[in-house]
Amino acid sequence: MQPHRSLFRPVPPLFFVLSGPSGVGKDVVLTLLKSGDTGIRFITTMTTRPRRPMENDGIDYRFVSPETFADLLKKNELLEHANVYGHWYGVPKQAVRDALKAGKDAMVKVDVQGAASIKKIIPAAVFIFLMPPSLAELGKRLRQRYTETPPELEARLKAAAEEIQRRTEFDYVVMNNSGGIKQAAADIRAIITAEKCRVTPRQIQLP
Repeated sequence: MQPHRSLFRPVPPLFFVLSGPSGVGKDVVLTLLKSGDTGIRFITTMTTRPRRPMENDGIDYRFVSPETFADLLKKNELLEHANVYGHWYGVPKQAVRDALKAGKDAMVKVDVQGAASIKKIIPAAVFIFLMPPSLAELGKRLRQRYTETPPELEARLKAAAEEIQRRTEFDYVVMNNSGGIKQAAADIRAIITAEKCRVTPRQIQLP
């Protein structure tokens, strides 16, 4: 008896969505993931906010003008978009299409609102919530960035408390404990491996 041919088909490419409150360490985790041999294409989010001194265009974000962003939005070429603290953020569809078409897994970093928007469009994506050890620790990390005014910091912490309550909307929760960023990255790699071993693979379809 010959084995079923479907057993030997390659696992279709997956789309991973990494989210969590501001300051939880998503960028650092992504840096660690990028340094490993994951074979994932990391999709860079577009934003209209000004570039911070230590940020690199095309790596941290794709910094675009409000006019460019509005044009992509009009053409329905953004997988998700949101106005966060007065600035627009969005995930370009074409970059995700290109990765999946090439048979590559893709990963994007978005806020919790953005993850919810993507889930409505691509429910088969893998949603990962990065969790801080506490709100007090999250506040400490935000203050150490020196990028927010006191009112902005208060607003971010209030939003973070609400976002943490929505962690049940995700497939996985990964804890980023103090000094444990490497373990958080290792946990995400384990999630990627586990998803590749599913008996019934997820089927990612991008409209």
